[in-house]
Amino acid sequence: MTLQKKLKKAVRARSQKTGESYTAARRQVLLAREKEAESPQQPVDLQPPPPAPAPAPHVRKAVKGEVSDESARKKTGHGLDHWFAVLDAFDAAAKGHTAAASHLYEKHGVPGWHAQGITVAYERARGLREMHQSCAGDFQVSVSKTVPATVAEVIAALKSGDRRAVWLQSADSGLVRALDAAFSGAKPREVKTKGSDYAWFRFPWDASKVEIRITGKPKGASVAMDSTELAGAEQVEERRAQCRAALEGLKRHLGG
Repeated sequence: MTLQKKLKKAVRARSQKTGESYTAARRQVLLAREKEAESPQQPVDLQPPPPAPAPAPHVRKAVKGEVSDESARKKTGHGLDHWFAVLDAFDAAAKGHTAAASHLYEKHGVPGWHAQGITVAYERARGLREMHQSCAGDFQVSVSKTVPATVAEVIAALKSGDRRAVWLQSADSGLVRALDAAFSGAKPREVKTKGSDYAWFRFPWDASKVEIRITGKPKGASVAMDSTELAGAEQVEERRAQCRAALEGLKRHLGG
């Protein structure tokens, strides 16, 4: 076995044992090897070491988009380690997200939302998916803000070029151009509505796509900006800041 294959085998073993991503596990394996190489040779102790205490069960802390170990146990009767083993046996890494989630739902009776969340947790634990990465491989981020206005009032502020110039004055210039092109370009887009309490608007922004969702609430409206097809993980925080600045400007414009 080559050194590279031995390294990959050690990384995968650590990842499966600790629940770390492949990248995090690889970093720890390499650090351990460096420390081992730097330490002086110790005399061989022929006495067997005392038995180590049993390790506490590892519980991964859930992050956005995942199901926590506690939630999985409460809803399904099993923790994440159980479901990760099920997905390993199913060869989920090779078969993909949709097949894996469907397997949990159809063959094991895991409710739909939990089947998706457990699959996301599995993919991150096995190094198959990074934070903010979709099952298609692209990166995405969502930002939302509650504003003191009705859905109709938010739509009016969104569609008016003069009003956009006001609430977008501190926003990213690329977003300003993208919205102007979406509303008044060669192929203008429409804000779509469903009743009086929900509306959405989709438009391209450079190589990515954005959807603005407006949902009526008892004390205003929730405005969310979902950015998908981002170039990479490094663009996630940049886009988050850009969308947050735009929504804060919209909230101030509407009296918040």
